[in-house]
Amino acid sequence: MTEAITPNPPERVAFPSMLQTWSEVSFLHWRVEPAEIRPLVPRSLDVDTFDGSAWVGLVPFRMRMRMPVGGLPIPTLSRYPETNVRTYVVDPSGRRGLWFFSLDVPRVHAIILARIAFGLPYAWSEMSLEERGSRIEYTARRRRPQGGLRSSVIVTTGVAQQRVVDPLALFLTARYRLYASGPLGLYSISVEHQPWSLEEITVDEIDDALVPSSGIRISGTPDHACASPGVGVRVGWPAAVGGSSRGGVPSRGGDPFLLK
Repeated sequence: MTEAITPNPPERVAFPSMLQTWSEVSFLHWRVEPAEIRPLVPRSLDVDTFDGSAWVGLVPFRMRMRMPVGGLPIPTLSRYPETNVRTYVVDPSGRRGLWFFSLDVPRVHAIILARIAFGLPYAWSEMSLEERGSRIEYTARRRRPQGGLRSSVIVTTGVAQQRVVDPLALFLTARYRLYASGPLGLYSISVEHQPWSLEEITVDEIDDALVPSSGIRISGTPDHACASPGVGVRVGWPAAVGGSSRGGVPSRGGDPFLLK
């Protein structure tokens, strides 16, 4: 039975590996045929759909990281922009979560560690996040791998006073688990945070090469767009996914990123 989607996390993270804050978040999503996503995620994960469509998201935001004890910033990693490209999946037990195609950040040492130890598809990019009143501008220029890829997004927030509460927004944002394929196979990490406070936004400009670099074809402006001022997050520990197979998508440990 597939897990229900609710605004609140389905499980607690009692002993977090890390505390984070995700702020100035924009959720930009396009409809995609499920058959286009299917070859890009492990065979043991099902592609999650809404209204018959799979969805691919471009999500730029600001990351802040703290130690789980004492709440102190983590040296050299405490605050930076991030942009991820993601889709939505269901594991063999019916639990819902995220599958990342890429996570662009400007911290190269953390990227190498995450790729080797966890198989997460981090990429090293020059990035900025600038706020000018109600406008937010996100930029990224990929350095490695696939150097030269660019993403530029400008949105206007606060275009409506009413919060966004539609079922599709819930499907796209109420995700409290990520999946990845590491050196020991498929695993998940749970996160816990308060429900998102979402608002409508206008996408003023978007010129993105990160989503297409994942092998997914998109065109035009997003089919769904919203934003949030952010949430505080408790990040759990990796846990093996039962009934999984390593087929489909290889681990990125020891990948060519380190050799280029």
